[in-house]
Amino acid sequence: MSFNTLGLSDSIVRAVAETGYTTPTPIQTQAIPAVLNGGDLLAGAQTGTGKTAGFTLPLLHRLSTDANGAKLTNTTSTRPIRALILTPTRELAAQVEESVRVYGKYTKLNSAVIFGGVSINPQIKQLRHGVDILVATPGRLLDHMAQNTIDLSKIEILVLDEADRMLDMGFIRDIRKVLAALPPKRQNLLFSATFSDEIKALADGLLNNPATIEVARRNSTVEIISQKIHPVDRDKKHQMLSHLIRTHKWTQVLVFTRTKHGANKLVEQLGGDGINGMAIHGNKSQSARTRALSEFKDGTLQVLVATDIAARGIDIDQLPHVVNYDLPNVPEDYVHRIGRTGRAGATGEAVSLVCVDEHVMLKDIEKLIKQTLPREVIPGFEPDPTAKPQPIQLRSGTGHHRNPRQGNGGGNRNAGGNGGNGQARANAGGGQGRAPGAANGNRNAGGQARAGSPNGNRSAGSQGRNGAPNGNRNGAPGGRSQGASNGPRHAPRGGQQQRTGGGER
Repeated sequence: MSFNTLGLSDSIVRAVAETGYTTPTPIQTQAIPAVLNGGDLLAGAQTGTGKTAGFTLPLLHRLSTDANGAKLTNTTSTRPIRALILTPTRELAAQVEESVRVYGKYTKLNSAVIFGGVSINPQIKQLRHGVDILVATPGRLLDHMAQNTIDLSKIEILVLDEADRMLDMGFIRDIRKVLAALPPKRQNLLFSATFSDEIKALADGLLNNPATIEVARRNSTVEIISQKIHPVDRDKKHQMLSHLIRTHKWTQVLVFTRTKHGANKLVEQLGGDGINGMAIHGNKSQSARTRALSEFKDGTLQVLVATDIAARGIDIDQLPHVVNYDLPNVPEDYVHRIGRTGRAGATGEAVSLVCVDEHVMLKDIEKLIKQTLPREVIPGFEPDPTAKPQPIQLRSGTGHHRNPRQGNGGGNRNAGGNGGNGQARANAGGGQGRAPGAANGNRNAGGQARAGSPNGNRSAGSQGRNGAPNGNRNGAPGGRSQGASNGPRHAPRGGQQQRTGGGER
């Protein structure tokens, strides 16, 4: 089967051909006709399956042609936004919008991407010039809605991309606010790597008699990925990673850490070993994240160290090596992580460095994927058989387990965030902090709310925590801090749980 047999217009097929793709993937083969039919869609597809083209191609076709397939010629600057694509992170938003531009180059459709971490003013200007297809993160979209700089009343197609991750990051309330601003008559497309109970509940309330597609079994790992466990003591992990990179002459390695602090520390340690690495996470500026991704994709950067949320949007064909420097505390994240390698039919290698602290996590992962992963002890790095497990820092600066629904950390918020039920609001610096039951929720620009920190006074770019008494921050574009005491409140305590520490604007 080829793309020109799926019912797409000649201009779109031409653009696809110029990218070098000739044969659609299974998700594309099933999703494209379903979207072209105009009905709602619930699609289960993991990263690396070609799902982005699975919805962008038919979306472009539907918006650029009439019911008979004839080209539309709307070129006015006042044309409304007709399609909205929501993604959980900035990087994924940028990647999706790039796909829209590439595949839609021979149509007369305009696209734009809006996310936090950058000035809102250029986005406002671009929206005024007329946009057909908008790709956005929920937080920044709400900023525009609050400032009345965006009109969503003409939306014809809504796409929720990586919906499971958006729920994990606590975006459900934001999504509901967006849905309330959309016209009731529209096509809804929901893409998710897993069909959890939460996703099914969201789909039941959003989708109308949807077509359902699942191209991989739930929580499966790609069979062409070689998976391996290297047991190691916790204080020898970075030496083992350097050893593996040098011994095997790895030139492009994506490394996952559990915390942002851990990512920064590892980059410094690798640098001391003469290995070129950079970190991406929520505390990094958008320009720094973009630069790191660009250098990693073009091969000038050897090692990219990332947290789970920041890695969303990394789209590299034939990425050879993924290393779990720290195991994720949410087993499903393991599947997401190793899905970065073994793409497009290429073989990939996923290596996990596991210390005694992570044995329970490893068991949970193996239970999820229904297989026992092979262990290989590296000579010179034999783990101490008498070592005792210690509590794991699941987030930067805290030893407490996080609720998986609260996200993975990295939740930068920009000026303009609105508080809700049970939230402390800090209006300093133009941003409104969101903190259910938080104490003194003032914040510095870039400040992030976290769990378990006493006296969490923070300045620009720093991190506060959930459950933190006195979590003062200056001028915050609003992270959220949950469960702290003595906070000024604009709503009764005990409102619905808000996004905590995972969401990005």
